[in-house]
Amino acid sequence: MTDQTIRTEVVIAGGGITGLTLAFRLQQLGIPFILLEKDHSLGGVIQTHTKNGFIYESGPNTGVLSTTEAVQLFESAACPIIEANSEAANRWILKNGEWQSLPSGLIGGIKTPLFSLSDKIRLLGEPFRKKGNKANETLSELVIRRMGRSFLDYAVDPFISGIYAGDPKQLVTEYAMPKLYRLEQDYGSFIKGALAKARQPKSELEKKVTKAVFSTKGGLQQLITALATKLPEASIKTAYELISVSKSANGFICKAFHQGKEITFQSRQLVTTSGGSSLKDLFDFVPEEAFLPILNLRYAKVVQVALGYQQWQGKALNAFGGLIPEKENRALLGILFPSSIFDGRAPKQGALLSVFMGGIKRPDLFELSDDMIMQVVLSEVNDLFKLKDSSPELLEIFRYKQAIPQYDITSKARLEAIANLENQFPGLLLAGNIRDGIGMADRIKQGFMLADHVQKYQEK
Repeated sequence: MTDQTIRTEVVIAGGGITGLTLAFRLQQLGIPFILLEKDHSLGGVIQTHTKNGFIYESGPNTGVLSTTEAVQLFESAACPIIEANSEAANRWILKNGEWQSLPSGLIGGIKTPLFSLSDKIRLLGEPFRKKGNKANETLSELVIRRMGRSFLDYAVDPFISGIYAGDPKQLVTEYAMPKLYRLEQDYGSFIKGALAKARQPKSELEKKVTKAVFSTKGGLQQLITALATKLPEASIKTAYELISVSKSANGFICKAFHQGKEITFQSRQLVTTSGGSSLKDLFDFVPEEAFLPILNLRYAKVVQVALGYQQWQGKALNAFGGLIPEKENRALLGILFPSSIFDGRAPKQGALLSVFMGGIKRPDLFELSDDMIMQVVLSEVNDLFKLKDSSPELLEIFRYKQAIPQYDITSKARLEAIANLENQFPGLLLAGNIRDGIGMADRIKQGFMLADHVQKYQEK
């Protein structure tokens, strides 16, 4: 039995960064909304923790200031960012058991042992190669074709492990790395495209897109708090689990469960920002087969381990972190050094590490017990950083069964299915990481895009 009915213009299902950005923009535009979040707190996977003098994240550790929308959000929310320390520009790649710096310039590129001499020479011809025309070309195929095998093995493969926890042999460039794809398609070359884009005139707002790595003072959850405090309290409903969606003559009827009560929300528009797997059980007016292309989206399972040392006695961590190629046959995907990236994340003589394992290539590691994960992580870290007789004062394990969506060969059908459903049911917007990228800046950009769609629909 329904205990209460609430009417609004827009229902937003999901209180992660996408939903909060959308809510913030709708508030600015004067469009009434209700945001439903099933958990007791907002932010989704963005959660900051403090313990024993350490400030650490579960979920993303950093963001990249890569879109104008991200710039606008931080400025509008009055949430100042802190940029990464200069030493974080150094990125490590493991090769033959030793950390090597990823080169950032011509001289470094010539000297680096990461890539073969033949591939270094081959790279000189990259601007003159034909652009590809293969449908659903994978990242692996693209990189071998344009740059060579060693660039795949010791640059792209570890990079994809760090971003997607994925496999470049499965990810499709057009969907997983659309900017890289467009460089070749629009300019015929990565190098020519990068040079051409660098010469393009920029607006004052675009000049603020510095591509800098950022966080906020005290951790990324400060952004969530800043957004939440600027939204009407009555419009934010936490611990509300959306259980069904029906179609009405004027929009949608959403039923949610809260503290033992079923509450109905009626709205002209509905925006979902949750993962694809939850959609098929919500909509009673959509045939299940219409959701199948969306349900085919595969997610990487990831284990994240926060390690904190009061006294660091290993290799100096003067870098952003280290990524580990598949060819190195290690149990880890990579390790970030938050205490080197940002000040104040660990005691002065200490260190904070964020370790990642599992992913598409090693889902078996996700199934290990906490004790086994602890043993594997400490063994690897001790070996990689030459630690002896040193135990962390902080060790926290976080598991994400649906950590990162994989934009693979199923992506085109998924995007077409989303477009078909939105066209068939005006006012419905299916969003979240099922489309439009996985990074924090991507999620913020999507929130702005959704707000534009909502506003146009309201004006009809």
